[in-house]
Amino acid sequence: MGSVDRRTRERETTRERIIDTAREMFARDGYDAVTMRAIAQRIEYTPPAIYHHFRDKDDLIQEICRRDFGALAGGFTRLASVKDPVERLRRIGHTYVDFALDHPNHYRVMFMTPLPKSAKVGIDHKNPDQDAYAFLLKTVEEALRAGRFRPEHRDAALLAQLLWASVHGVASLHIAKGQDDWIEWRNPRTSGNRMVEAMMHGVLRETA
Repeated sequence: MGSVDRRTRERETTRERIIDTAREMFARDGYDAVTMRAIAQRIEYTPPAIYHHFRDKDDLIQEICRRDFGALAGGFTRLASVKDPVERLRRIGHTYVDFALDHPNHYRVMFMTPLPKSAKVGIDHKNPDQDAYAFLLKTVEEALRAGRFRPEHRDAALLAQLLWASVHGVASLHIAKGQDDWIEWRNPRTSGNRMVEAMMHGVLRETA
C-alpha cells in the first residue's frame, strides 16, 4: 500500500471513530451536553484534529443522521418487492424493531434524543427511498386505497403514526429500561412481533 493510500485509509478510520464515539456520547449524554472538545478527549485527539473531518458539531450530527436514517430507510425499501401492502406493513414493523434492538445507540440518537432541526439535512424529505416515514406512509396509503382497513380509519397519516408509535413503544421501553430487573421482561423481539400483530388485527377490515 502506498503512502497516499495509507493516509486515505487512516483518515477514513479516524472519521469512523469520531462518528462512532460521537453517536455513543450523544446517546448517553444528549446532543446538547456533548462538545467537540469532549469527543476529541474521548478518542485522545486534539480538538483541531476533529475539525479536519467535521466543520462543527452540527456537521457531525448531520452525517450521523444521514447514515443512520438512511440505514433504516434502506431496510424498509428492501421490502418494496412485497406486493401485499398489509404484509409489507407487518414486515416494516418487524424490521423497525430489529433495527432498534440491533443498533440501540443509533436508535437513541434518532428517536430518543432531542436534536437540532438541521440534523436531517441531506435526507430527501418525503422521498420513500431515503425517508423511512415516507415509505411507511406510502404503504399505509396503498393499503387504504385497497380497502384493507376498518372504515373508521381514513386518515393515512394518523394510522401510520399509530402503527409507528406502537413498535416505538416496545423498542424504546426495552432500550431505556431493559436492564432494570424490577420487571421480569419478556424477549423484546417477541414483544415487538406480538405488538405488530395486535395492531394489525385492530385496524384491518374483517374478511369473510
